[in-house]
Amino acid sequence: MKLRQIFLASVAGAAFFAGPAHAADEAPAEAAEQVQAEAPGDIVVTARHRSESAQSVPLAISVLGGLTLERNGAFNVNRLQQLAPTLQFYSSNPRNSAANLRGLGAPFGLTNDGIEQGVGIYVDDVYFSRAAASTFDFLDVAQIEVLRGPQGTLYGKNTTAGAINITSRAPTFNFESRGEVSVGNYGYRQLKLAVSGPLSETVAARIAVSSTGRGGTIYNTTTKSWVQSQDNLGLRGQILWRPSATVDVTLAADYNEQNPSCCATVYYGYGSTQRSSARQFPALAALLGYTPASANPYARVTDLDSELRATNRIGGASLKIKAQVGAGTFTSITAWRFWDWNPSNDRDYTGLPITTLSQNPTKQEQYTQEFRYSLATSHFDWNVGLFAFNQAVHTTGTQQQGTAASRFLLSSAQINAICPTGSSATCVPDILNGLTARNDIRLNNTSLAAFSQLSWKVTDRFTIQPGVRLNYDQKKGWYNSVVTNSAGAQIFPTSGTGANSLLGAQAGVLSSQQFPARYSAWNFSYDLTLSYALARDVRAYATYAKTFKSGGVNLNGVPSDANGQPILAAATVKPETVNHFEIGFKSQWLDRRVTVNLAAFRTTIDNFQAQVTNGALGVLRGYLANAESVRTQGLEGDFSVRPSDRFSAYLNAALTDAKYRKFTTAPCPPELSGGTTTTGTPGAAGAPGALSPASCDISGQRLPGVSKYALSWGGEYNIPAKLFGKDGEVYVGYDASYRSSWSSNASASIYTWVKGYSLHNFRAGWRQDRGIDIYGWVRNATGTNYVEMLTVASGNTGLIAANLGDPRTYGATVKFEF
Repeated sequence: MKLRQIFLASVAGAAFFAGPAHAADEAPAEAAEQVQAEAPGDIVVTARHRSESAQSVPLAISVLGGLTLERNGAFNVNRLQQLAPTLQFYSSNPRNSAANLRGLGAPFGLTNDGIEQGVGIYVDDVYFSRAAASTFDFLDVAQIEVLRGPQGTLYGKNTTAGAINITSRAPTFNFESRGEVSVGNYGYRQLKLAVSGPLSETVAARIAVSSTGRGGTIYNTTTKSWVQSQDNLGLRGQILWRPSATVDVTLAADYNEQNPSCCATVYYGYGSTQRSSARQFPALAALLGYTPASANPYARVTDLDSELRATNRIGGASLKIKAQVGAGTFTSITAWRFWDWNPSNDRDYTGLPITTLSQNPTKQEQYTQEFRYSLATSHFDWNVGLFAFNQAVHTTGTQQQGTAASRFLLSSAQINAICPTGSSATCVPDILNGLTARNDIRLNNTSLAAFSQLSWKVTDRFTIQPGVRLNYDQKKGWYNSVVTNSAGAQIFPTSGTGANSLLGAQAGVLSSQQFPARYSAWNFSYDLTLSYALARDVRAYATYAKTFKSGGVNLNGVPSDANGQPILAAATVKPETVNHFEIGFKSQWLDRRVTVNLAAFRTTIDNFQAQVTNGALGVLRGYLANAESVRTQGLEGDFSVRPSDRFSAYLNAALTDAKYRKFTTAPCPPELSGGTTTTGTPGAAGAPGALSPASCDISGQRLPGVSKYALSWGGEYNIPAKLFGKDGEVYVGYDASYRSSWSSNASASIYTWVKGYSLHNFRAGWRQDRGIDIYGWVRNATGTNYVEMLTVASGNTGLIAANLGDPRTYGATVKFEF
């Protein structure tokens, strides 16, 4: 903490004394683009690795400038989804995070190191392989571009759902300093500082720091402390060497750290399952004398009894060389990144000692190398690239059961077999207490690719844009879970003489398993876009893409055969096959003060990667495999108006219809789970001897996590005004978002539909064009109670827990820029 304070103080001092910019100094091209990106009219983007107007790109793209992000309080990807309606972000903790676009990206609620993300996250052209990176604060961001649809022929790593392209502010050859200090309720404080300037005539440097802290928003009655806090630190440094007018060499390094008291759930409710009533949550809680801290989730009270820890560190370094070679531009990006994750969770979601340890520390390193060559002529724009990626992941997890585990996780028959006849109500079974799984999970992931995209300007109006990609993926995994009981005996799937024996009961909950997993394949993909300029600022386009999402390996365990051996056929997962169609319309009117962009899309995926329950392997158990087919289609609209320099407004809307076309072996929802799959009769939930399906056909159901309707809208009005004799403007701003209901379970359940909600943010202040900006803000101004995720507890007891969204927050911000 002392080191952090010294560092922040030194940077603050440097920023304060940096002084005004020298008008004679010329900024690099990157800085000019950043300024233009914040201005009305043309918005400059680099989505296709060249500077061009966003309106000229035949692609559905949302562009958010750094100032827009700051004014809306969108300081990470989770907040970003309030501005980009087709983006969905889910996180129960940084490791269990996923960013989806148009309903696609990563399987909802399923974390498995052996499969890829469908949405790529790039920071200054460097691919971030871990979704955990998306939980960090944006640091010194110039612009964010959210690209919807497959991007495999333009970006190094193949991404089938889209990409989030983040561009940092670049070093400048004129002195520049910018800072921001915010304070608010819940003890919120945030500091952002950046300093840039020349070190010599050919070398410029930039350094930025961000620190965010906030007290908890949920009270834990067990530990008598507030949880769900924030404690983030980010550092980024860049050195730009410009030996000539045709060569730029940029060395960048960053470090990000999170250490919050996170991630807490609250009791949300209960829904009957097919277990007998005596084996469901209300009866079990009464038997153990337990009452949740509050029956109202929005009281923001929990009683979790396991340590909550979410220490998260991400960082790395990159070297980017950009040089004029012949008539084109050659770019090389070499990067190394690391990720250290040290968590502790309460995975029974109660104050009972059911699961007393749930920890999966993970360490990752990745190396990437990308070469690109871009050539632009009067008739052709051509990009060609090579990409190499290697990732090493090592997870060492621990799960331990406590004294209440037997009651919650075992059947009445198993408990009766241990307890004396007639005493099961008062007997305290110790079958699972101390049962511990120690996991050693490893992955080595290599990807190589060659990709190219050509824009052929057939006429001044008509452009044909084909793209191709050749990809090789290899994944080598190792799964080793050693399970021991309280006596130190190792538990295997064949332990015990029957399901009702002590060892058999333990083996039914956790058992040792070791297996290798290996996948490798070549894939070829392509796309074609036709674009036509109907008028000066009116363009239509149509795209078809045939692409894929890489196959993977199953690193969460697989079913075992009758001899207790892992079934290796389940250790690999097939690649997804993607067919994507899109048409779009982009236009600007009234001297580019009105923008209207529309897009319609349809994407089908065969062999969708998901959790399945399949008897084809001779046993029934959920594991990562392939569902038959899914489809997502929809309409999107982006509208903005700026009738004068005094007023601007926007509306972004998305209609998304995402469904399983065919999924016949899905896990059943909780209301159909918990009974016997072989004997009994169908009956009401909670009836003794109820029959549960071995798996469920959920064909036609909506994909989880996807709202049918999503909107964001807002505006700002300003008038000239002086403050302390300085010219400036007073302004008021309003931003809002709406999301309709969505399913928070892999198979839609009547218990886990999240209600739709809207969020409203306000701000008002005074600012100069380049100088001081002082404003107050209120986020979630109406105090909307909303849920970010619902989770069904294991054991089929009917317990449902919730991750809550932030309450109303308010505060003030002071910014400066010189």
